[in-house]
Amino acid sequence: MTAIQAGRRSRGPASAANRIWDAGPLTKVVLAFALVLSAFPIYYMFVMATRTNDEVLETPPPLLPGGNLGENVQRLLENENAYFGTGLINSIIISTTVTVSVVLISTLAGFAFAKLKFKGGKLLLGTILLTMMVPLQQMGIVPLYEMMVTLGWTGQIQAVILPFLVNGFGVFMMTQYTSQAVPDELIEAARVDGASTMRIYAGVVLPAVRPGMAVLALLTFMQNWNEFLWPSIVLNPENPVVQTSISMLNQARGTDYVMLFTGTAVSVLPLVVVFIAFGRQIVGGLMEGAVKA
Repeated sequence: MTAIQAGRRSRGPASAANRIWDAGPLTKVVLAFALVLSAFPIYYMFVMATRTNDEVLETPPPLLPGGNLGENVQRLLENENAYFGTGLINSIIISTTVTVSVVLISTLAGFAFAKLKFKGGKLLLGTILLTMMVPLQQMGIVPLYEMMVTLGWTGQIQAVILPFLVNGFGVFMMTQYTSQAVPDELIEAARVDGASTMRIYAGVVLPAVRPGMAVLALLTFMQNWNEFLWPSIVLNPENPVVQTSISMLNQARGTDYVMLFTGTAVSVLPLVVVFIAFGRQIVGGLMEGAVKA
């Protein structure tokens, strides 16, 4: 077996995620109770999204789904003050683009810092770590906004994409993960086999760090999906993201609780889809880290 083939098979202990089922009955009961407590607010949000405003204000509140979901979603998309459909599409484009960029750049940088020896590497990594200690987004809003005005990007989604394409936390995370998940011997064996650096990255490193990439992808997607401050500053109301659209629902004609519940429920669905898509890798990565610890 070549080093490249070994790298493709070194995806961490696949059975590690199943070890949770070895826990005792009491542990399972506690976990089930915690799951119910965590899931109930989401369930209640979807229940309210299927009701009318009169039903939402009932005492006690309804706990079973109603039959108004389709009508509520239609009213949400037709709301002239929130531009919810545009905000939903913009958030999908922004979050997906930023997530792909952050994961790709962080994985490449993590491989370089963890396994490639070059002059000034530790200093450069230390500089990246320093950026994590400073709230750049809050402190840099004014110069960043001036930059977007100079570029003529105010009111356009590229103004929300560009500042987040690289993430210091992602680089640090993938550096640490790569240093633990990819043995130096495997890389040396691949070099003996004649593999180039990019071949090693694609055939050895990527399969080994896939769980870490999945965790980073989920965290990055959630962070950008929930971003509110910067989009509310640089975008206009006619071209919002989903979070600013929800805030505009609250300002239109007083408080329409059903619209707020419906907008929040619809905005949560992409996060659920992302978690389902990456869930197996995420759980495997977390369990692998627990086993190593």
